[in-house]
Amino acid sequence: MANGGGAMSHGVDIPGVTEAPAAVVATARGPLPRAIAAINAVMVFIGMLALLLASFVLTYSVFSRYMFKAATDWQDEVAVFSIVGAVFLSGAWVQAQRGHVGIDAIASILPESVNRIRRIVVDILTLVFCAFFAWKSWTLFHEAWVDKMTTSSTFSPPLTIPYGLMATGMTLLVAQLLLQSIVRVAERE
Repeated sequence: MANGGGAMSHGVDIPGVTEAPAAVVATARGPLPRAIAAINAVMVFIGMLALLLASFVLTYSVFSRYMFKAATDWQDEVAVFSIVGAVFLSGAWVQAQRGHVGIDAIASILPESVNRIRRIVVDILTLVFCAFFAWKSWTLFHEAWVDKMTTSSTFSPPLTIPYGLMATGMTLLVAQLLLQSIVRVAERE
């Protein structure tokens, strides 16, 4: 706790500067925002299952290697693909909660009018970057699909799996960012 208050400080405290208020998650009403929220909830559940799968696979791999001297050539790809899926598929939900890492030092120094513009610019730049990432992920997925690309291991699962997870997750993140940007501008946050 910082100075007996309810906020937690994770960085440098600047004397005399007031702490920036916690970001309020803007919510929109209507069928599209509800649909995106429902999809995000499903993706988070799938992400939780994928992390559980990765942890079980890696635990099994350790036990089978060291206790039974049995090699598993498939566990690396299964674990990595599961973690990739969990990270990318849950990204839109994390964004909906404004749970990504943010730096509030600048926000606490700027006047509210400038800070509002900064938030809009940051949201738009983030949207542009994520849209490019989503587009590139879909092109990688398409190449892997057309060329029937696989990993170079003996297990050799198709690369459409991680590229498809990346592309789907980034597309959902773009939809979430677009929705939040529209709400932020419409509500003059």
